[in-house]
Amino acid sequence: MARFLRWTALGAAAALLAVGCGSGSSGSGDDGKGKAADARPSAGPSGTATTAALPASLTGQQLDWGRCEADAGSTARGSEWQCATMKVPLDWSKPDGETIGLALIRAKSRGSGSGRIGSLLFNFGGPGGSGVSTLPPYGATFSALRERYDLVSWDPRGVGGSEGIRCRSNKDIQAAESVDVTPDTPAEEQAYLQDATDFGKGCQKAAGDLLAHVSTTDTARDMDLMRQVLGDTELHYFGISYGTELGGVYAHLFPKRVGRLILDAVVDPTADAVGHAENQAMGFQRALDDYLKSRGQDPEQGSAKIADFLDRLDSEPLPTSDGRRLNQTLAITGIVLPLYSEQSWPALTSALESAEAGDGSELLALADSYNDRSAEGGYGTTTHSQRVISCLDDKQRPTAEETKKLLPEFERISPVFGDFLGWDTAGWCHDWPVAGQYDTPEVSAAGAAPILLVGNTGDPATPYEGARRMADELGEGVGVLLTWKGEGHGAYGSGSDCVDSTVNAYLLRGTVPRDGKVCS
Repeated sequence: MARFLRWTALGAAAALLAVGCGSGSSGSGDDGKGKAADARPSAGPSGTATTAALPASLTGQQLDWGRCEADAGSTARGSEWQCATMKVPLDWSKPDGETIGLALIRAKSRGSGSGRIGSLLFNFGGPGGSGVSTLPPYGATFSALRERYDLVSWDPRGVGGSEGIRCRSNKDIQAAESVDVTPDTPAEEQAYLQDATDFGKGCQKAAGDLLAHVSTTDTARDMDLMRQVLGDTELHYFGISYGTELGGVYAHLFPKRVGRLILDAVVDPTADAVGHAENQAMGFQRALDDYLKSRGQDPEQGSAKIADFLDRLDSEPLPTSDGRRLNQTLAITGIVLPLYSEQSWPALTSALESAEAGDGSELLALADSYNDRSAEGGYGTTTHSQRVISCLDDKQRPTAEETKKLLPEFERISPVFGDFLGWDTAGWCHDWPVAGQYDTPEVSAAGAAPILLVGNTGDPATPYEGARRMADELGEGVGVLLTWKGEGHGAYGSGSDCVDSTVNAYLLRGTVPRDGKVCS
């Protein structure tokens, strides 16, 4: 079972193609409203650990930047890219204890002397996306920013080259694709929940102690150590999709360390796990409606036709050219992928037309691309990392019975995606081996420098409404909202000169736009 709709950022588009201690804010853990814990020192779980009194072995480490090793299946990296490993505490409440290594990548700034600002850290979303693999292919997109910044990204803990977690084998992943993720019978429901339990056990066996230390809060603390080791007094950051939640958590923990922060494709920090699923049902249905309108179809009728097609696949999967069958789950995943970018809508048209003619090959290819499946049958582990991070973050665990009561509302929001996202709330973290930390993340950042948020009115994965809510939660004078009336997931580098020039002016010259500026 894969949560194909959770806050994936540029990876979806790609599938189609320091010294000193930071000081935390004051507070005392959960505020009674399910908010994330704050930065007060504690010996409790990772969400309440602190960066106080870090040993010199961490803050004074010198990174050994060198040539990046080639990764199987990754885009070739040019000579301008360098890689290194940075040590961080396994458990932030025990900074003198065991450490793990984080894989970093950078392209040094073309500027020098007073023209260089520092390092600009990138997180491309997921959670669970590899920054080491993602940044180089998008180097040209961020080329203008390299005039004044070292471009830096990393694999967060539990991801890729940073103690990446693999919860099941390729064979077991493919077998799980046959599990019905919208169960209609008690037997299907039992199989669905048992698969979730088995996945969690696999993650626990693979990760060991790390499973309780891969939260967003842990990664935010890693970022502040990274800032120190890279030699910056402030953190400059570009977060996309889930990376916006990570940026908000960092700003809450270290408001006085906030430099220039861009949050693009903004996650709604006021939504719990069910709320996020409802938001995404709304966002993807909205994107599908826009796609259908572009084809001259009535959105209601077009959605009903697609929903009927998916219902038929529940009992009659389609044949494909590679001998596998296109079932309901794989089909919905194949429909989702091209909705991330308007440029990919023609691929959706072709795949749907082929499927209606009885050939599921194109939709299966789109689903395989999203699921990071190679032609040889190997699978990537992004969804594994995604799940272990989000299930450590999310406290909410709806039961199957609770979910059934929610399904009518999900189906009202989206006749195509509602059933899938509704059931996902029951299965995603079912019987998870470690408890979640909060219902919603704490992102209030009083006293921080202005943070620029970019919201796209046609974003399917992180609906536009979340950007305004993030701005409000960050606090008056902190969150500054830039709106783009566009389509697709994310705004920067998507064809709007207005968006790109506004973001560049903020990052390169410190020019903060008027809150509420709109780019058509």
